[in-house]
Amino acid sequence: MQTSDARAAADEPTEPPAYNAISDYGLIGDTHSTALIDRNGSIDWLCWPRHDSPALFLRLLDAGKGGACWIEVDKLVSVSRRYVPETNILETRFVSRTGVAVLTDLMPVHPPETMPEEGPDGETESRLIRLLRCEQGAVAGRFVVRPTFDYARAACTVSADGECRTLFRTASEMLSATSTHAMRALEDRGVSDWALQEGAHACLVLTHGENGDTPPLDGVQDALERLRRTSHYWQQWSAACTYQGPYREAVLRSVLCLKLLTYSPTGAIIAAPTIGLPEAVPGNRNFDYRYSWLRDASFTVSSFVRLGYTREAAEYLRFLRHADPTHGRDLKLMYGIAGPVTPEQTLDHLEGWRGVGPVSIGNGAEGQTQIDIFGEFLMSLHGFLDAVDFNPPQKTNDHLPEAIQNLAGQVIKLRHEPDHGIWEMPGEPHQILHSKGMNRVALECAIAIGRRIGKPDEATLAAWQRIADEIKDEYRREGWNEARGAYTMWYGADQLDASLLRLVLYEAFDAHDPRVVASFQRICAELGDGDLLYRYRFDDGLKGKEATFSACSLWRVGVLALMDRTREATELFERLLERGNDLGLFAEEIDATTGEQRGNFPQAFTHMAIINNAVRLEKQIDAVGI
Repeated sequence: MQTSDARAAADEPTEPPAYNAISDYGLIGDTHSTALIDRNGSIDWLCWPRHDSPALFLRLLDAGKGGACWIEVDKLVSVSRRYVPETNILETRFVSRTGVAVLTDLMPVHPPETMPEEGPDGETESRLIRLLRCEQGAVAGRFVVRPTFDYARAACTVSADGECRTLFRTASEMLSATSTHAMRALEDRGVSDWALQEGAHACLVLTHGENGDTPPLDGVQDALERLRRTSHYWQQWSAACTYQGPYREAVLRSVLCLKLLTYSPTGAIIAAPTIGLPEAVPGNRNFDYRYSWLRDASFTVSSFVRLGYTREAAEYLRFLRHADPTHGRDLKLMYGIAGPVTPEQTLDHLEGWRGVGPVSIGNGAEGQTQIDIFGEFLMSLHGFLDAVDFNPPQKTNDHLPEAIQNLAGQVIKLRHEPDHGIWEMPGEPHQILHSKGMNRVALECAIAIGRRIGKPDEATLAAWQRIADEIKDEYRREGWNEARGAYTMWYGADQLDASLLRLVLYEAFDAHDPRVVASFQRICAELGDGDLLYRYRFDDGLKGKEATFSACSLWRVGVLALMDRTREATELFERLLERGNDLGLFAEEIDATTGEQRGNFPQAFTHMAIINNAVRLEKQIDAVGI
């Protein structure tokens, strides 16, 4: 945002500044798509009408070519922000030399009149509302809308539609911007100037539609009604959270973030709402996370279940029923949220955040073999079934015995195969320790589910148990490196891997086993940087030095708790929570030197680790004390 005491309200708008820190952003959404808004009120990222649609605001990835929707407040002194409590509605407070104004940003989502048995739990409009209220004195400024459709590849025409509406058209899309104040349609943007006295409003409504036939809102009262209903939706949803422990604020913000990463029409869950935000600066570790990884979604399902949100878990199972008609015989690593994953393609015309490219859409990891996914999914499925007392929705129950048999069969078939593992390692596959441990977890969960539902027969379950025990004996033997005094990333490797901590959390290893304790100490010493942990530290073939991985740092909290070192765990957890931004949001990684967030933002993997370890820490303290 640019301000100038000398500039009159009617002057031409200026461009927002160059790149913000990744942590400068807040997230709003409606369970169809999301928008990232910086701390000065600029919408710098928006894919419409759904998470994986081409971006039409993408200044986040190219400050010159990428569009945005920003606000300018004259004679600005300071800016602050917060979420409306227990919602995904963002408030930005502007203090100028003449007054105070609060901008409320929301994407409307309303509770349905009757909750369906399955399907979306809210009604959406494909709108974004920016409602500004002068709370004190007088304020003047303007809204500016400058979209750049299809990742800034599609030509756009700008035209006025009456005094207060600007239309932006491409060959296949339309965006309308409607204001309570007069709008000027300029060459590549629309501008709405306003001057408000105390108690007055200025409102800008962005509406997406291929034909532009969605009716506009009728002024401030319509916008206020959308605000009221959207607030009710989110506050009602937040009230269902069962966690009441000491970290409720962080847990609730995390689960609200995870809810935004769902795609309610299908039930899919994405890993993050962004593409191309770098994990190394400089480097080429830039990926598209707007897809549904089985692993990440399974983690998210577990987090939802732990907090009482079984409907969200059931909705993901609905998604898998349609995405995987084989009922587990051909379960894939990742899926598109409503169709196939976009083929990987580099957007060479975009420079990337702070010039760190490449910017790519699609994800080449789709074709990798990652055997741990069966354990991740079966662990979350078992948790869901247990939470609903093994009485899931009928459509889930119909194929449950078949799915359990198929998934266990896949584990048994692939148990000796090498794979690329949880970290999607480039190059040749290996006999990765984490994958082998998760094979055992998969079979143990399949056995537990099978016993509860009475299928398959005991002879089959006993055979699965024998194989699970064989897998356990194998990875405990082959995964140990005597010279390193630790369990390593794959059989025979020297490299350490923080994913061992997850195997402890999933009880594939005993936290008190002397070899586990020694490995934990070695991991903390060699992969640690203060409170932070790297996933691994060796040349993986990609460019640049990767930042520390936030989920790994949080897994350390859980392992410390299981080792009955609850005071250390509590103190570490509280320090890690302080690493988030002012809204409580986390990216995938943190630069240990600068403390800056790195990677796609906000990241489901990190927020589910916050939830799971807050719950685990509370249970462990209840069991052994602090």
